[in-house]
Amino acid sequence: MGEAIGQALPLAIGVALSPVPIIAVVLMLTTPRARSNGIAFVVGWLLGLGVVGAIVLAVASPADASENGEPATWASWLKLVLGLLLLLVAVRQFRGRPHEGDEAPLPKWMGAIDKFGPGQALGAGAVLAGLNPKNLLLAVAAAVAIAQTGISGGQQAVAYAVFAVIGTLGVGAPVVLYLAMGERSADLLGRLKAWMSHNNAVIMSVLCLVIGMKLVGDAITGLT
Repeated sequence: MGEAIGQALPLAIGVALSPVPIIAVVLMLTTPRARSNGIAFVVGWLLGLGVVGAIVLAVASPADASENGEPATWASWLKLVLGLLLLLVAVRQFRGRPHEGDEAPLPKWMGAIDKFGPGQALGAGAVLAGLNPKNLLLAVAAAVAIAQTGISGGQQAVAYAVFAVIGTLGVGAPVVLYLAMGERSADLLGRLKAWMSHNNAVIMSVLCLVIGMKLVGDAITGLT
């Protein structure tokens, strides 16, 4: 199981470093329902990652992602496709980065965050974790990498749970900080939001480039 966790760990870090969701949860922590919405968002995030992992592992295990201790050919091809898609995301993010002196635009839906209730916060967390292109690609890649190790179904579930928990640290840390410090965390969270907003495109492009190249490299190794 250690090998499975090791394979998924870099991908989990990529999920954890998600600027837009981190900005979203910080904005939620400035609303009157900060506590309930923040917790609901984190729970939704975990659920979103969990659903993706459950689906992929359910499909990959019967399909034999591992053959005689080696990665199955189809799984290596899938890794190659996922890696190339991440490289495309990296290029798109880099080309769309704001120019010097320009303010990075935020998604329009964030303007309604102050009206969110716990249900909407939970839904937003689930969607941003499970349907956001970068996170979806990384979650699928993590589940495939875990399945490729050939461990039992129970061990696969535990390894993916570790991936999901680590992938939640990025959005979970601001909530924990708020619960521990209350209003005193406002200045620190504000600076985190400003930094993430300004560097969103750069963070995303570098992450997708590095992880995309890793997946492509792993795929080439598995196919040769």
